[in-house]
Amino acid sequence: MAFVQFSKVSLAFGDRDIIKEATINLAAGSKAALCGANGSGKSTLMKVLSGTISPDSGDRAVQKDTKIAYLPQSGIVFSGSTLRQEADRAFEDGYKTEKQMEEIGELLTRSEYAQNEQKSAPLLQTYHDLQTKLEESGWYRRQTLAEQVLIGLGFSAKDFDRPVTEFSGGWQMRIALAKVLLSSPDIMLLDEPTNYLDIEARNWLEQWLKDFTGGFLLVSHDRYFLDVTVNEVYELFNGDLKRYAGNYTHYEKVRQVELETLMARYAQQQEEIKKLEDFIIRFGYKATKAAQAQERQKMLDKILENKIEIPENLKKIHFSFPPAPHSGRLVLTIENLCKTYPASAEGLGDLEILKNLDLVLENGDRLVVAGRNGAGKTTLLRILAGQDNNFTGTVKLGTGVSIGYFSQDSAEQMKGSQTVLETLEQDAPLELIPKIRDMLGAFLFRGDDVYKSVNVLSGGEKSRLALLKLLLRPVNLLILDEPTNHLDLTSKDVLLEALKDFGGTVLFVSHDRGFIESLATRVLELKPGVARQFVGGYAYYMERLAAEEAGTVPAPGAAGDNNRNVKASGAKAEGEAAKTESALSWEEEKKRKNERKRLEKEEERLMNEIANAEEEKAGFEQQLALPAVYSDGAKSRAVQQKIEEADKKIAELSAQWETVSAQLEDF
Repeated sequence: MAFVQFSKVSLAFGDRDIIKEATINLAAGSKAALCGANGSGKSTLMKVLSGTISPDSGDRAVQKDTKIAYLPQSGIVFSGSTLRQEADRAFEDGYKTEKQMEEIGELLTRSEYAQNEQKSAPLLQTYHDLQTKLEESGWYRRQTLAEQVLIGLGFSAKDFDRPVTEFSGGWQMRIALAKVLLSSPDIMLLDEPTNYLDIEARNWLEQWLKDFTGGFLLVSHDRYFLDVTVNEVYELFNGDLKRYAGNYTHYEKVRQVELETLMARYAQQQEEIKKLEDFIIRFGYKATKAAQAQERQKMLDKILENKIEIPENLKKIHFSFPPAPHSGRLVLTIENLCKTYPASAEGLGDLEILKNLDLVLENGDRLVVAGRNGAGKTTLLRILAGQDNNFTGTVKLGTGVSIGYFSQDSAEQMKGSQTVLETLEQDAPLELIPKIRDMLGAFLFRGDDVYKSVNVLSGGEKSRLALLKLLLRPVNLLILDEPTNHLDLTSKDVLLEALKDFGGTVLFVSHDRGFIESLATRVLELKPGVARQFVGGYAYYMERLAAEEAGTVPAPGAAGDNNRNVKASGAKAEGEAAKTESALSWEEEKKRKNERKRLEKEEERLMNEIANAEEEKAGFEQQLALPAVYSDGAKSRAVQQKIEEADKKIAELSAQWETVSAQLEDF
């Protein structure tokens, strides 16, 4: 079986230990995630695992003929070929195998082999083995496989013969991902493969990884993607690598229990450090106390050698928006909105992006705009934000509505010699000034980063700063185009909780399914020239699409109406039958949510009880190690019995947790 194994791998940059004696095993069937705070060394570890950089120490064992494919986070650019030709280069091993077969075939035609069965037999066996390998790799279906993968990742058939140099950086990384998937690897190392994918491409990749029979280790900031693709998580923190069984949500719950214990120890240690420092400062220069002060200094040095650190990615930070100004019930009304782009080449007609779009947005709505790239999502948001006035139809804001707009172009507006901290402080409401450092930390500006000049920030840093600056403004309609780009999971959680508590209305586009499912209360689906609205969350929307595809509910336009718009009521355009169905589906969804919440609470209770039981068991084991106990037969048997009872309790609780966890997975 193909595998790659690393034992006690270490790597340091200067005096900083990036990886400390890490051990990891990846084999066929491994479905693992690598997580950790930004800057913890995840990408460095991936490079070590791929063989791109060498560790300072440790062993690397790779099963013979195991093929490892590595996708870096960024930086790959292709040239000198068309998309189809570049994808075909993923089958390089197949071409080598085919050449080997041709060479063997030529040898077998020579008289010394053709007339000597003893000499030709090994060659014939080798030829057979190579042919079997070629067939199993999908070599004879390579063109079909390449087209399926490229289309799954968002390319269209008309892209196949385009030069690769015409594709932007994000699409270049999609090409790189396609080549990794097509190369028939045994083990894949994927560093943030979802960064440049829209939600449709992510959904496709999720299914591909579920069906993949090899092993993989991936880094991603998309919680939903991780939950549905992995069954084990490795966390890298302060150079130490630790494995957790289960999906990402389960890892977070287990880690949270650990963190609570760690926080208690951290608080106790900080108090002890403060007492020692106070004593040293007060009595360090007094002759009568000098010896005691030196002793305290030794104690302090020893504590600082083993100072407890709290993982940044598990710190819970919360902030609230400034109160949203009051507005009327109707926030936004759109009637017959049309947007057309003129033909880009002779012989091509004008491109109709939006056609006769009607929409009513009410106060408190959380509306997500869904659709493939090119469907008009960003165009619609620009129109509603007042950035594009070249359209027909009516866009009317409600009474008292004030708009806050964020797009990826917002980063370009962040200029100046002011520091990051000064930029926020000058715009922040007075009551939020004390929280600004925490908010900057939540958006990945930590330590001395807050004193950087805005002019020297990277594009991603400027984007995060622009988003945070917008969130500090008192508005009641937020229009957000991909707000989660450049954010890690912790930052997304902070943003998500703030948006849930926001007193106004939110209209947004995102490719993060977990973020959408947690926030959206309605879905507007865009296709070129067609729009439909779904009253209910994103999960209901996906269920509806699946039902339409399966034919259990009528697809749009089944009665010949291919360009219907479902208006704000969500049912008017589809008739009373659809209204009844939608209401029933919504009621069913509500029941499912209540049951899911109950199971989540039960799971949390069981996790806490398991942690308490394991702590009790550890206490008994410590007792058993005491001379006064293990040297006394009666005491030893009593403690051993308690350990056995604790083991039994842990096993029973774990079985209950597995049952609840399985029920939760069904949701």
